[in-house]
Amino acid sequence: MPKHESTPVSASGGPAAKPQVEVYSPTARRFHWYVVALILLQFPIGWGMTYRGGELNIWDSLTNTLYSSHKLIGMIILLVVLMRLGYRLVHGAPKEEPTLETWHRHASATNHWGLYALLIVVPLLGWLGVSYYPALDIFGLFKLPGLVAANKETAESVFEYHGIAAFVLLAFAGVHIAAALYHYFIRGDNVLARMIPRLMR
Repeated sequence: MPKHESTPVSASGGPAAKPQVEVYSPTARRFHWYVVALILLQFPIGWGMTYRGGELNIWDSLTNTLYSSHKLIGMIILLVVLMRLGYRLVHGAPKEEPTLETWHRHASATNHWGLYALLIVVPLLGWLGVSYYPALDIFGLFKLPGLVAANKETAESVFEYHGIAAFVLLAFAGVHIAAALYHYFIRGDNVLARMIPRLMR
């Protein structure tokens, strides 16, 4: 089992040994930032395609490209998240930042596992929706495997749940970012540095 990197935390006086902060391994950090980059692409593409196709009813090459891109990125997100989750289950995660209070730990765990669940559920709902529609074609180059028989009425309901889940994911991500900034700028601890080691205090 690979060891997580360990870096000393700055201590304010006293000869006692400094508590150690374990940071995420380089592999875990790469998985994290890959997902962040993909999500930053996915949300504006999703908004653009639904606006052009749904609100404006424009079905041209740009709209089709947006839909194909959204489906492809969604499948990549699902794959990367499953790989990231598998890596974490096999190799574990670094210990919590040692100055955290109990409620911080519980809130962090709830947010992290909620994000994992949503990052899997959202693309699965999208895949299920395009299977029901069916709209499995990607760039005219290949098709996603269908999960169910075609049923456009059911597809509309699934797409609605997909959209709701996507906004819940966005809310969880917002809380995650806000918490990281709170720990860095207000509490002055090393929670954020576990993912960005150069910020270690």
